[in-house]
Amino acid sequence: MQKVAIFADVQNIYYTTRQSYQRHFNYAAFWAQATADREVVAAFAYAIDKGDSKQQGFQQILRNIGFEVKLKPYIQRSDGSAKGDWDVGITLDVIDYAAKFDVIILLSGDGDFDLLLDKVRNTYHVATEVYGVPALTAPSLINSADRFIAIDDKLLL
Repeated sequence: MQKVAIFADVQNIYYTTRQSYQRHFNYAAFWAQATADREVVAAFAYAIDKGDSKQQGFQQILRNIGFEVKLKPYIQRSDGSAKGDWDVGITLDVIDYAAKFDVIILLSGDGDFDLLLDKVRNTYHVATEVYGVPALTAPSLINSADRFIAIDDKLLL
């Protein structure tokens, strides 16, 4: 059985599915598809915490599915913009776990991860899969993945 680790960029998936489909991502359907006949070694969902009850309910759903939820506080800047980025945290976790599994599954369309996928594939000989919204996933990320799985109707609520 393949050993897999899942790294979910929650904010990226939320905004890309909302922008492209006006729908939410179905994490339970994803989990069933991505983990079929595989052993999950680790599964992380990286999110921003605003502290509201709806968001906390969603985070509990992720935990119930099997994710360890990692949270960063929501930061509102004085100019009105917001900050909430997990790119470095995701990268560090992927590097930390790379030698322990056969496949990395990344849920994100962020092209900043293309170098990470190249690095772990070449250094640790790990296969890489990316789940993303086709129109909003960076071509460089798609090209860096061994396998790109398009988020479509069967992975949406």
